[in-house]
Amino acid sequence: MEGWPEFKAAILKRTGIDLSAYKERQMLRRITTLMTSHGISDFSSYLRLLGKDQAAYQEFLEHITINVSEFFRNPERFEELRERFLPELLSRAGGATGTGHQLKTWSAGCAAGEEAYSLAILLLEAAPGRSLPVLATDIDANVLREAEAGRYPASRLKNVPPPVLERYFTQEGDFYTVRPVLRARVHFRRHDLLRDSFEENFDLILCRNVVIYFTEEAKEKLYARFARALRPGGILFTGSTEQIFQPQRYGLRSIAPFFYERIV
Repeated sequence: MEGWPEFKAAILKRTGIDLSAYKERQMLRRITTLMTSHGISDFSSYLRLLGKDQAAYQEFLEHITINVSEFFRNPERFEELRERFLPELLSRAGGATGTGHQLKTWSAGCAAGEEAYSLAILLLEAAPGRSLPVLATDIDANVLREAEAGRYPASRLKNVPPPVLERYFTQEGDFYTVRPVLRARVHFRRHDLLRDSFEENFDLILCRNVVIYFTEEAKEKLYARFARALRPGGILFTGSTEQIFQPQRYGLRSIAPFFYERIV
């Protein structure tokens, strides 16, 4: 499409977001839909709009980054994490008393924070006496501010059991706000999965419903980086449409659908 390579280069320079890492057809559809809504048919005109109209620029960023989620998305997978994998990881890290290493967890591509808080709830319930922080990162600084505020419409909490909802949230009409005891457990940070460096020795990494929008090349790069970021025996938890084929290429093995353990 005429002007597309130049548009990608300009966006990379301005935002640090590499549109080439995303599936081209999906990304083009998203962006041309936005352009049409502004009555624009060419990329150079759209770039000019983004340069002078802050609202249009924010709209663009929100549209190309995938920020829609909910608490305990795919609840059966979170139940498996709670029942099967967290007890084992906590045991390795010192059990309820935390006499071993501190359990290190990361919600990568956390969007508005629903999955990061979901993980923090599981950790609070499993080991209430331990300090078990969750690192939560996303490329979108605006959505991270939303995550830090921790205020969500009721529709995003449909999978939260009522007793858990009462313990960790305050209701305000049709919205729920994260209580301080939960908010203090999650540390939000801006991070580009494809460009920024990774910390190491994670026991658990959640990256769910993020890589489905990436090219195969970007996926392979990301899975290799996640594998290196895990400690041996650490687990990568992916989304329900993000099966890793031949995980052994990355030093991983499948231990359940959408759960992968580092083996080397």
